[in-house]
Amino acid sequence: MKSFSSLLDTRKQNKVARFAASIVATLAMAAPTSLAIAGNIHSANATPVKITTVKEITSATVQLNQTKPNIAQLPISRTQYQAAGINPVVLVPILLVGGLVIFVPLFFGGLVVIGEREVGIVVRKFTLSGRGLPAGSLIALNGEAGLQADTLAPGWHWGYWPWQYSVKKEPVVVVPQGEIALIVAADGASNPPERILGKIVSCDNFQDARKFLTEGGEKGRQMGFLTAGTYRINTALFKVITAANASTHGMSPQQLQIYEIAAEKVGIVATLDGSPIAAGEIAGRIITGHDNFQNGQKFIDAGGQRGLQEHVLLSGSWNLNPWFVHIEQVPMTEIPIGYVGVVISFVGKEHQDVSGAAFTHGNLVNQGHKGVWVEPLYPGKHPLNTKVMKIELVPTTNIVLNFTERITGNHGYDTNLQALKLLSFDGFSFSLEIFQIIHIGASDAPKVISRLGSMQNVIDQVLRPIVGNYFRNSAQEYTILDFLIARSERQAEASEYVKSALRAYDVQAVDSLIGLITPPEELMQTLTDRKIAEENRKTYEVQQMAQTQRQQLVRETAMADIQQEMVKSEQSVQIADLKAQAQIKQANGEAEGTKLRAIAEAEGIRATGNAKAETYRAGVEALGPQGYTAMQLMQIIGDRNVRLIPDVLVGSNGSNNGLVDGLLSMILWNQTGKGELTPTPLHSQPVVTKAQPTAENGFPPIIVNFPADK
Repeated sequence: MKSFSSLLDTRKQNKVARFAASIVATLAMAAPTSLAIAGNIHSANATPVKITTVKEITSATVQLNQTKPNIAQLPISRTQYQAAGINPVVLVPILLVGGLVIFVPLFFGGLVVIGEREVGIVVRKFTLSGRGLPAGSLIALNGEAGLQADTLAPGWHWGYWPWQYSVKKEPVVVVPQGEIALIVAADGASNPPERILGKIVSCDNFQDARKFLTEGGEKGRQMGFLTAGTYRINTALFKVITAANASTHGMSPQQLQIYEIAAEKVGIVATLDGSPIAAGEIAGRIITGHDNFQNGQKFIDAGGQRGLQEHVLLSGSWNLNPWFVHIEQVPMTEIPIGYVGVVISFVGKEHQDVSGAAFTHGNLVNQGHKGVWVEPLYPGKHPLNTKVMKIELVPTTNIVLNFTERITGNHGYDTNLQALKLLSFDGFSFSLEIFQIIHIGASDAPKVISRLGSMQNVIDQVLRPIVGNYFRNSAQEYTILDFLIARSERQAEASEYVKSALRAYDVQAVDSLIGLITPPEELMQTLTDRKIAEENRKTYEVQQMAQTQRQQLVRETAMADIQQEMVKSEQSVQIADLKAQAQIKQANGEAEGTKLRAIAEAEGIRATGNAKAETYRAGVEALGPQGYTAMQLMQIIGDRNVRLIPDVLVGSNGSNNGLVDGLLSMILWNQTGKGELTPTPLHSQPVVTKAQPTAENGFPPIIVNFPADK
């Protein structure tokens, strides 16, 4: 008996026995119907066995009464056989003989037939040696009684006698496309305390249970999983969770779908297994080589840490074990046009300040380090892990900040700003609205955030105190009326001051604009009355100007009516003026001519006189004064034809009328201008005289009548 049992315990001898039994079964099969009956018989022998503990497996007994074929249960209709021309009396012995021929090899040869889409789970009911499984083991590796690690593939298998083996046929595991299947191992090594998932071992995707157990596979939930395909799994060792049975295992079918990250989104990963995160860190360091968390074992072997991960998943489909990773999808970080994004990273390498010695108000680091990155993100969409990074948007366009309760900007930075309450020099309280325009350059944005933390802090902690304090100080230096009147000057001064103050914070102040000024009501009433009076004065002035213009219109109308006469008068005046001017010019010409002629004559006379004087001197020197005088007289008489005998001779014939007659004759002669004389009583014949020659200078000759000697 001992040698027989040792023979049965060896797998090699079992194969020989199975081969011999297969030969006997082949000779016994005579018809297809006999094979079908044999299949039904085996189905009756291989009843499913539900094994939960080793104790139940070892306590199982062989019930031989189930192996007997129940021929009486076969429905035989005599009428049917008679109609077919078969004698039932002859058929019954044939069936009995055929059944015996088939039953003997099946029962004694241990034939098991596994279909193409089946897998045989073998349970060994007992061993002749009585050797059992080791403590804590569920699957037998060395022929112990119980669930066997090796499964039966499709085909005929001999040597599995029903009194010693029970074979359960299970369908193959099919994982549809787009799904995964999770594995729970019922046997294997224990997990380390720091691990929650069994490590991945080389076992042909859990199809080789023996290799899984011998290579150190661990019991419990597995890191590995099955992707789409068909698998022959030993379901006694591995429980397979698919989308079809997920609800019975406390999971949702969606968890076993291929994980898809939508477009324009990013997956933030939190791993559920690995080493603990180092103290002072909030996320696990970046690990490479794990194919985006699809190979969890490589992640673990490379020192991956459980918890929030710095590494993110981009859009796409990923085979992820939901027991290993948890994914949260968030939108990609969008930097709008007109903004830059300053990155504040809470993870990465230790910060190394690159801001330079001139910037002493904060630290700037390069990309990949902890702290404020020196390079901002420009407009676009960026796949950032917002769990470990903070993005501060900084506008690079001009923004208007309204110190007022009436309106606020679309950016929302000025929601905490209000109109300024000021006190003037003369004690009046008034409200002032300010509109401040600022600009932050893209390269200065990291400095601003490193110094102040956020854009809202820039407004609340820097801009509001600077603008408010300046206008409060400025208002106390002027009366309220002066402030109102010199509004433009106050605005220009404020603009320059705010520019200078904000420049120290790397913020550019474009302009400061004064809005609505609301003085006290009583002062406004005074100003209103003054303004009304001024407007009335202007109205009166306008009316006066209107009357003046009306008078001028009447005057112009009258002038237009007499325009023709005025034109004639003006033309006459102009003509008279022209004539007077012509006469003046003519008189001036004549006077000038006369003057010139007089000057010429005077010069001529002077020259002539000088010449004559010279001649006289020469003559006097030559002839003597008396001689020269006598010669001159004779020359004059000769040149001028002086008559020594008078034309009118006055004589006295003893009458006293001789002189009167002579004078009358001279008068007549001069009036007639002729040499002829009218006969008078004294002259019976007219005295004819020749015309006196005219001297060269145009003067008549001088006639000298010498008196007659008595």
